[in-house]
Amino acid sequence: MTEDCRPHLLREHLEAVGQWAARLAPREDLRAPALAAGRWHDLGKYTQDFQFRIRKENGFEAHLEKEGALERDHSTAGALWALSQDRRLLPLALAIAGHHAGLPDLPKFKERVGRDEKQALLADARARCDSPSLLNEPLGFSPETLVKLEPRQLELWTRMLFSVLCDADFLDTEAFFDASRGAAREVPVSLSQLSARLREFLDEKQRGAPDTEVNRVRREVLAAAVEAASQQPGVFSLTVPTGGGKTLTSMAFALEHARAQGLERVIVAIPFTSIIEQSAEAYRQAFQGLEHAVIEHHSAVDPDKETPLNRVASENWDAPVIVTTTVQLLESLFARRPSACRKLHRVARSVIVLDEAQTLPASLLEPILDGLGALVKDYGCSVIICTATQPALSRRPDFPEGLPEAREIVPASIRAFERLRRVRVRWPTSGRKLPYAELADAVAAERDVLAVVHLRADARRLCELVDERLGHEETLHLSALMCPEHRSKVLADIKARKRRGEPVRLVATQLVEAGVDLDFAVVYRGLGGLDALAQAAGRCNREGMLEGLGELRVYEPETQPPKGVSRAAQDVTRGLLAQSSDLDLFSPESFQRYFTRLYATRRLDEKGIQALRAKLHFEEVAQAFKLVEDDWSASVVVPYADCAPLLEALRVLGPSRERMRALQRFTVTVPRKLRDAWLARELARLAAETVAYLGPEHASVYDKRFGLLLDRVGIFDPAFLIPD
Repeated sequence: MTEDCRPHLLREHLEAVGQWAARLAPREDLRAPALAAGRWHDLGKYTQDFQFRIRKENGFEAHLEKEGALERDHSTAGALWALSQDRRLLPLALAIAGHHAGLPDLPKFKERVGRDEKQALLADARARCDSPSLLNEPLGFSPETLVKLEPRQLELWTRMLFSVLCDADFLDTEAFFDASRGAAREVPVSLSQLSARLREFLDEKQRGAPDTEVNRVRREVLAAAVEAASQQPGVFSLTVPTGGGKTLTSMAFALEHARAQGLERVIVAIPFTSIIEQSAEAYRQAFQGLEHAVIEHHSAVDPDKETPLNRVASENWDAPVIVTTTVQLLESLFARRPSACRKLHRVARSVIVLDEAQTLPASLLEPILDGLGALVKDYGCSVIICTATQPALSRRPDFPEGLPEAREIVPASIRAFERLRRVRVRWPTSGRKLPYAELADAVAAERDVLAVVHLRADARRLCELVDERLGHEETLHLSALMCPEHRSKVLADIKARKRRGEPVRLVATQLVEAGVDLDFAVVYRGLGGLDALAQAAGRCNREGMLEGLGELRVYEPETQPPKGVSRAAQDVTRGLLAQSSDLDLFSPESFQRYFTRLYATRRLDEKGIQALRAKLHFEEVAQAFKLVEDDWSASVVVPYADCAPLLEALRVLGPSRERMRALQRFTVTVPRKLRDAWLARELARLAAETVAYLGPEHASVYDKRFGLLLDRVGIFDPAFLIPD
């Protein structure tokens, strides 16, 4: 902004943010409080000290500090003003106090506003305020309504208010200083248009498809979903076997349901970026011509394909369709920072598709389900639990934390699982552990086979044993010790070998069970959780091209899965097998029994988040709620392929969204302590003080088959051979 431009006057900003916030409010009882919070949020900028600094930096009266200026407390005065009107306006005060630094814990907030110097800030701001109407307008609502909310209802209400305030603050500043950025947010596409385009695409696809049993099931599942879309908002389940068309069927239901019920957007939350990339590509094909209305918000977005709309709409989810990670969605419910919470109000009045819902962590299940249930009950959402392996998430006498009873979209009369059965399961017939030497014999004897093991070290060991049987290096390998670029190359090699009719033997860890499009005649899988076994079965005869059934051969492995949920899941499966040796891996009833037992073994609110929420401890909740526990891990850029120019660009030009995303293709996750030890001994270095990397001099530590060989870097402990 140049000095001859008109300044963004503080009174104009406060009034505009109030109006923005009221418009954005997702519920009627939030509109008047949002208006008041917007008008008061920057009241502290009227103080003499703040205005002196603004004039010194800008040369005129304004409300915005220059980038890099020393942060001044301009939020406490507005919070104190809210409390001075009525002590029951505590939620407004908390939202105002946190609109820059984040929602505070209630005890810290009380200590902050109790200081004499903070009271003086309010007195100074009131005396200098040049627009009395900002302070004296009637509230427009009764604070009594806030007292009537249950503690966690009040907590989520406060979060929603905070969300609209933060978004309104960003949007008004953006509209004044960068109108082009605001224009990039415009999406002239309706849900009805997207629904119609998807129906055209699916109709055309079905007309050109051969009349096979798979395609007949897909047609019937889609018809059932469209018919069910007229039901009232609530909780739904979409239980479809692999190959049943779940990705596009769930979107067809969600769009038609949103259109019929007047909901505002569809949010698809997916646990793994590999699945996101596949789903997003399916949506781009389906919405051809309107694909710009689908926003991808996840770390794996290709910088070269990211549009201006995708970039700005990811900030606040202002688009008809959002494809994101489960982490992004759920941490929005429990975060405290403005950037993370800004989009929360857009979740209200949405259709939320929870893909692969069985991956929700048991240790956080109670707060997750309570939050989702509140979105359904109080904020007009519908939730679709979408998976072939339905977890037991509905409320029961022994599970009061659950969601309201889900309405199944696909009727049992379609018999989808029975008709799409493509795999025979061979269960272990005794408790004998299968030595890896014998497993290597079995794998080497097959031409088209996948073997899934629990640990990264086991994958390398089994791969080498199979090579010994074959007499030459042929066995393919996949694990998370390989960077994404390397794994993509191996997946492409698998498909190329299959096209040529060559033998394909692959040894992998569990990472192949999540969104990796593989198809083998035989799959060996170490005994684990029933859901993990079903995912492995999804890599067997996936396309139904075999004359008969594929085989999933479950074995008792030499090594155990990691302690915790994985070990408990294995024990639950073993218990079910003891009761029924012919356990049906593809029966929804089997998964209800499995998940009911699994959840009974776990603490579903391991960190006490529900109690913290009731006490309005926003900071502690944000610290405790981590869908992915990554404190133990860190990423390292490895010397693979052509990553050197990307590192050089980072060193010379510094970090950027595009450069950081491009480098993610060349990273491997290692224990944080190990990464720090490498840095301390200069075995690894930092690029632009942000990214740890192993340079070209360490080329030997990255193997062309097995990826990063931790024992070659220079510091090693067997404990670092961690599972995926």
